[in-house]
Amino acid sequence: MKNKLIISILMLATFLNWNCTDLDEELIDESLTGSQAEVVSGAIAPAYGYVSWTWRHTNFYGLQLIPSDEAILPYRGGTDWFDGGKYLAAHAHNFTPTNDLVASGWNQLTTNISRTLAAIETLRPLADEGDAEAEGALYEMIALRAYLNLLLLDSWGLVLEKESAGQELSTVLKTQEAIDYIRNELLSVVDVINTDRGPGRMTQSAVWGLLARLHLNAAVYRAPYGTPDFTQEDMDKVIEYTDNIINSGSFSLSPEYFDLFNDDNNGNPELIFALDQRGVLEREHSRWAYWSIAGSMFPRPEYPSADGTDGPAITPDFYRTWVDAYGDVDPADADARFYKRNTLVPEEQLQDLANRQPLVATETEDSYYCVEPVSFEMDRGILRGIQWGPRKDESGEFITCDDGVRIYPIVQRKGNGPDRDVGYVDHTLEVNFSNEGSLHNTGYRCSKYQFSRTSDDGNNFSSVDLVLMRLAEIYLMRAEAQMRNGDVAGALADVNVVRTSRNARPDQTPAALETMNLDILYRERGFELYWEGFRRGDQIRFGTYEDTWTNKTDSDVNKRLFPIPQSVVDAASGTAGFLEQNPGY
Repeated sequence: MKNKLIISILMLATFLNWNCTDLDEELIDESLTGSQAEVVSGAIAPAYGYVSWTWRHTNFYGLQLIPSDEAILPYRGGTDWFDGGKYLAAHAHNFTPTNDLVASGWNQLTTNISRTLAAIETLRPLADEGDAEAEGALYEMIALRAYLNLLLLDSWGLVLEKESAGQELSTVLKTQEAIDYIRNELLSVVDVINTDRGPGRMTQSAVWGLLARLHLNAAVYRAPYGTPDFTQEDMDKVIEYTDNIINSGSFSLSPEYFDLFNDDNNGNPELIFALDQRGVLEREHSRWAYWSIAGSMFPRPEYPSADGTDGPAITPDFYRTWVDAYGDVDPADADARFYKRNTLVPEEQLQDLANRQPLVATETEDSYYCVEPVSFEMDRGILRGIQWGPRKDESGEFITCDDGVRIYPIVQRKGNGPDRDVGYVDHTLEVNFSNEGSLHNTGYRCSKYQFSRTSDDGNNFSSVDLVLMRLAEIYLMRAEAQMRNGDVAGALADVNVVRTSRNARPDQTPAALETMNLDILYRERGFELYWEGFRRGDQIRFGTYEDTWTNKTDSDVNKRLFPIPQSVVDAASGTAGFLEQNPGY
């Protein structure tokens, strides 16, 4: 049943968090010129630009990552990242309606939705008057609003239907009604939206991809707490829409996997939809690059304040999926998606670091090599063991050499806990909520995104586009739909296309698989899409979200959806039956 609420402007500010921010956005589209174009770009830039804040690590991204089996964020050394216990609770599935991570995720997402609504209100009259640029931008905003509502449906089990700020009635839709609403919004623009913009804009291919995602997950959305019933009709639609993208010839898989997440990725032909940054967003999202890496790592020696945070780590459970897949072969040797070494330590200077405590026992005066500051690149992928990078002296200046800066095994100097200044940063497999397991060095780390050369601290002006949809996901969605329809050969072929395409480093190119089933397909999605915000949804769809992993034993199916923030429930309490808290909270 549809529930309606009369919302005043004051209530809207509370419910949708439609507020002003100091986020500076600039629409990057060289085709828009003239005063009318400025009106169009001024309407859509706040909606596109806010995607950065929606997917911020302490907002929606953290809410997707930490509750999955991919990542864990302990109370580092008893000094860092406690933040009221919100990350500990999120990982253990001890969600409450007052959890700040839940509230931040909701607030930023609904703010983003409100910005698309504001853009639509500006653009529709212009489109009705025959302005072609405004009409095209209107279609993009309708698609972007559908995308954001799809995220809302996936995480909270509802969508918000509202056509104008002046409209008193806002409608909350759930299950099939929510699916129908999003599908109809996307279908209303798919045949008229642009086909030739870059990945920073909503295009026909992006809309096809969203339709495929919607149908792939429709069984979950129809019965969020039950066993999904994947219908052939839905799977056929997934295949139809992914076929459209693959057969268009507009996209191709990147031979170097980590090029997908580099400064120049805006031109990567695999990207279908991304947050277009290119160094212009004052508050951007380089945070995907620095959140996990060691706080003592300085990825950009030209910027002394650019460092990591010792945030979340890869769980031992997720790491073991790689080990189980490759057996006696190190995943770093078997799969180019797992790791790329950039710190090329000269062999004659590589010291034996087996005895790591104390430092004087492991280091000589030659335990470094030199690079120009602008040439240094830290390793990428899943980082294990001792890390190499620039080191600062007692005055806080980088230690230099004739050729630039010295690259050493980095020393643990993050925080004020018991692990400071006692050894090298040595990332260990085991990480958990115990005192020992939550020290700053514990846990393998994820360095998927390049630390941008246009961001002086990782908080602003990154040039790395935030990847939100790419061709590999399209192939994997088609493979899953084929698998659920009984086409094992088709699924195997699509997965192997993705695996064998990562061939820029031939010795690490993943070998083609010989067999396929749903378990292998689930594993392959983890290998290809790790730490991109998909894992929680994948776990729910493949039936592993109620499993046990490091510091998580909760098996309550109600935790598949997050609680609606208590502040939102309280704001809606004056209208009976409008917005009920999700079950289990």
